[in-house]
Amino acid sequence: MGVSAFSTACRGGFNRLQEFRDVWLLMIMKQKQVHIVTMGCQMNVYDSEQMLRHLASLNYRPTSRLDQADLILLNTCSIREKAEHKVYSFLGRLVRMKRLRPDIIIGVGGCVAQQEGYHLVERAPHIDIVFGTFALGRIASLVQQVEDQKKQIVDIDPRGMSEPLYVKEPVFKAERPTAFVTVMQGCDNFCTYCVVPYVRGRETSRKHEEILEEVRLLVENGIREVTLIGQNVNAYGQKKGHGCNFPALLERVNGIEGLRRIRFTTSHPKDMSDGLIDAFCRLDKLAPHIHLPVQSGSDRVLRRMKRGYVRDFYLKKVAKLRKVRPDVAITSDIIVGFPGEDTVDFEATVDLVRQVGFDNFFLFKYSDRPNTPAARFSNKVPEPVKRERFSTLLDIQGALTTKKNKALVGTTQEVLVEGPGKRSPDQLTGRTPCNRIVNFVDGMTRIGQIIPVRVVQAFSHSLLGHPVGKGHGRNPGENGGMSYAA
Repeated sequence: MGVSAFSTACRGGFNRLQEFRDVWLLMIMKQKQVHIVTMGCQMNVYDSEQMLRHLASLNYRPTSRLDQADLILLNTCSIREKAEHKVYSFLGRLVRMKRLRPDIIIGVGGCVAQQEGYHLVERAPHIDIVFGTFALGRIASLVQQVEDQKKQIVDIDPRGMSEPLYVKEPVFKAERPTAFVTVMQGCDNFCTYCVVPYVRGRETSRKHEEILEEVRLLVENGIREVTLIGQNVNAYGQKKGHGCNFPALLERVNGIEGLRRIRFTTSHPKDMSDGLIDAFCRLDKLAPHIHLPVQSGSDRVLRRMKRGYVRDFYLKKVAKLRKVRPDVAITSDIIVGFPGEDTVDFEATVDLVRQVGFDNFFLFKYSDRPNTPAARFSNKVPEPVKRERFSTLLDIQGALTTKKNKALVGTTQEVLVEGPGKRSPDQLTGRTPCNRIVNFVDGMTRIGQIIPVRVVQAFSHSLLGHPVGKGHGRNPGENGGMSYAA
């Protein structure tokens, strides 16, 4: 053997020894446990999943047991005042735990962390880490610093991520056949009531190649339905482009083999293009369901909200959607009690709700949010009036939703089985293409299959059904249903 070959062989042996040492060190490291509490929107759910993947590099694994955690992270939302109150209530529960186990690391991230910063530590001094929305990708480094240096850290530097947080390799096997995939983050609209542009920054789109790679990886790991998410997905690709707009992105995701359904949220009505509407009749995997927040049915209130459209514009978008896809389910967000909202404004909202006939909506009572223009508006609506309007709209929509659900009794729906139901050990639950929850009992079905289910009973928030036929799981080889023991 020549000198060069001998040298190469030695280096190879040395590298293998190093690799063996690294694996051995990883094996003897104490496996630590992290408990993440996620509050708020789907974006926060996605961010929490990505944080888990980052923390895996420090040998952290998720636990559902708060009392077993070495690290507790609270991923927060500040879109509503009530959500912010929940944060401080939860932190209050951790004071005694921190006193008994001072080695536990407690971190607060997300929108409240970005908004409150050092005030969080002043109000809850038992917190070890405050990390804002731009510091999510630094979470492993921040935890490592606290472990090594035993110091308190506040990181709300807005110069963090230029694109949504994403870790390529999946670490934990999917337990459900559905997943969220962030396509963009931030918002440029600056609605007068909303804190998103202040805590999430301006609109930033991910490269479509990276999104497609993530979806393919999810499908390989058992995912059958993805929901593409962002504060305003309709604005995807409009600023820097990345090579395609949102309808083009949907078309590319639609072509991924093994994926069965696509959903997306949230859509801003003013950015909803005809191309996106046409996608509902062109793309076979795009579910016939859209969440299209209207917020108010009054033009005067919409202008004060700075929504960028009027009532008639919204109704025309709805009409176009139903023309290309008559069975489309439309859900929405509505705020009652916006500053200056009078009886006429509220009645306009009631009329719009009846005219559109939403399948459902998320209803909110207005609350002032820090740094927003609406917080400085006069003519605040008294709380009792907000409660009354809230109750009125809730009753109206409840009747509409129940009526729509009852109309499905006797029909057969294609249900993607998502997991165990809540009422009995042998019950399964899933969703229709229109996003309605269906519960049923069937010992033959595996999670991840799409099966035909006949609806036999309707309730206000769900349907009860029976699977149709024997061996009904569609394309079981393709679906690759996950094992489930009743």
